[in-house]
Amino acid sequence: IDEVLVRPDRLLVCAAIRREVDGAPRPDDVYSVGSVLRVVKMLKFPDDSYRLLVQGVARVRITEFVAEDPFLRARVAAMEDTGELDSVEVEALTRNLSSQFGNLVAESSRLSDELQVLVANLDDPSKLADLVASNLELDVASKQQVLEQSDVPDRLRLVLGHLTKEGQALEIETEIKEKVQTEMGKTQREYMLRQQLEAIRRELGESEDGEEGVERLRDRIEQSGMPEEASKQAARELDRLAQTPPAAAEHSVIRTYLEWMSELPWSESSEDRLDVAEARRILDEDHYGLEKVKDRIVEYIAVLSLKRDLKGPILCFVGPPGTGKTSLGRSIARALDRKFARISLGGVRDEAEVRGHRRTYVGAMPGRVIQSLKKAGTCNPVMLLDEVDKVGSDGRGDPSSALLEVLDPEQNHEFSDHYLEVPFDLSQVLFIATANMIDPVHAALRDRMEVIELPGYTLEEKVEIAKRFLLPRQIEQNGIGGIDFDMPEDTLSTLIERYTREAGVRNLEREIGGVCRKVARRLAEGSESGPVSISPDDLFDLLGPVKFEPELAEEDQRPGVAVGLAWTPAGGDILFVESTRMPGHGELKLTGSLGDVMRESVEAARSWLRSHADQFGLRPEVDFDQRDLHVHVPSGAVPKDGPSAGLA
Repeated sequence: IDEVLVRPDRLLVCAAIRREVDGAPRPDDVYSVGSVLRVVKMLKFPDDSYRLLVQGVARVRITEFVAEDPFLRARVAAMEDTGELDSVEVEALTRNLSSQFGNLVAESSRLSDELQVLVANLDDPSKLADLVASNLELDVASKQQVLEQSDVPDRLRLVLGHLTKEGQALEIETEIKEKVQTEMGKTQREYMLRQQLEAIRRELGESEDGEEGVERLRDRIEQSGMPEEASKQAARELDRLAQTPPAAAEHSVIRTYLEWMSELPWSESSEDRLDVAEARRILDEDHYGLEKVKDRIVEYIAVLSLKRDLKGPILCFVGPPGTGKTSLGRSIARALDRKFARISLGGVRDEAEVRGHRRTYVGAMPGRVIQSLKKAGTCNPVMLLDEVDKVGSDGRGDPSSALLEVLDPEQNHEFSDHYLEVPFDLSQVLFIATANMIDPVHAALRDRMEVIELPGYTLEEKVEIAKRFLLPRQIEQNGIGGIDFDMPEDTLSTLIERYTREAGVRNLEREIGGVCRKVARRLAEGSESGPVSISPDDLFDLLGPVKFEPELAEEDQRPGVAVGLAWTPAGGDILFVESTRMPGHGELKLTGSLGDVMRESVEAARSWLRSHADQFGLRPEVDFDQRDLHVHVPSGAVPKDGPSAGLA
């Protein structure tokens, strides 16, 4: 450059290099066709770099390199334009090129509008081709191809081809840009509307920022400790939620599902109290008697202290109402220091109550098992399945069959709820079922449970229960705790024998409550003050006539009366079978609400007697054919059946 600047013509040959080179290019690295430039102006910068303003003079061909040091020197020959410049073809090509380039300038924001005027006033086809080519976005090889083309018509065709491609590219680019702008405008409009909607919700106190809400759910899901399969399912639904507009109906369904997933106690468990002596003390404190049940629970706690990963047993307490089955479940939870969850199955007919609904249904929700776990907040509560013998079935499925998976220790570590659609581990839950009778329970379900009978309480046990639990509770509930109130054991025994007949203690507590209310009334009226002690004789005045009079065999020794023993839910009773004979035609009358087994017993006794008539001095044609027999069992309103009573 320094040498060029000292020359009067200030001419310089500029040629492109064929490839990238390290250091100074050699002759083989340079294209053979280039341009002669005149240096119009030169600026030198502090970092020793140059900036030149140059003007193209002519295209030239390098004929020979004469020096390589200190820079390349070569002999060049000017290239003249060839071809018929005055032909009709050149004229048509020139017009076409000028017109298309004008359109390109008009549509492109990259090209200056002054180029339209410049092209319109340019008559030389060669210069037009060079001007258009210099303003197209071509690579070096394409530009070199145009530069080397000395035939003007061919050069015009070459440039026109590149111009057509450029126009098509610009058209596609414009179309894409318009689509993007349309989408951006639509997105921006939706964004503005959502912002306004959120502002309205915020004013109404209903705000749940979309992105923030999704992120909050994501954090809660990560902190819930759910297993890998459940985590993947939650992540998929979370992605769907992020892409679903808040106004869509699906949005609230997905959100509710994710809230359920994040709130379930996947890995949250309570620490068990494994002190056997303390557990026994708590069980004795809450319940009197029931030794078999207490021993079983203490055994479970003892084994759990030795083997921490023990699966919970499935216990089933079977007994009459009022024997303390449900309250025993609460005591077990307190003894283990676990959460307590209760599910009432009485009258349940829909399988979805146990397994949950599919999410495709409107108002779908998980089954009662999963709901109870969420309320309990731990994955190892004591779960009481109350009244398992009263589960029904209809066209909506059989809940008993659904309970099989819940109560099977081999299956319940992967319990599948229809709503969650992922398995949940129930193996750490201590299930306790209760039933009044075991017969109505599904045979397969009964097979999965360890049945423990609670037959009822004896008189002595009821007296102790009344002294320890029922009487103090009724004194407190009826507001007579402020006086010295006493109900001796003989009074309690009389109350139990004469005013209640049951296996449990519910009616006993009601009768004790009735006595307490009468005393409370006397206190309120002022007719009673000071210490109050209730004797057996006082019960008639307080509760009225006795309801059950014990019948003793010694009191009635008349012929025709046989004494039997009958099993009842109240623990059993003495039964009198009365019979009489009268003239007739050999008929047998049976009264007293007898069941089929007892009717068969009467027929069998009559047949046996007739077949052994000789031993008793009987005449069948007289004693059986001319006499009617009437067999009656008192308490006619009470259904009676069973082989033990049939023996009498």
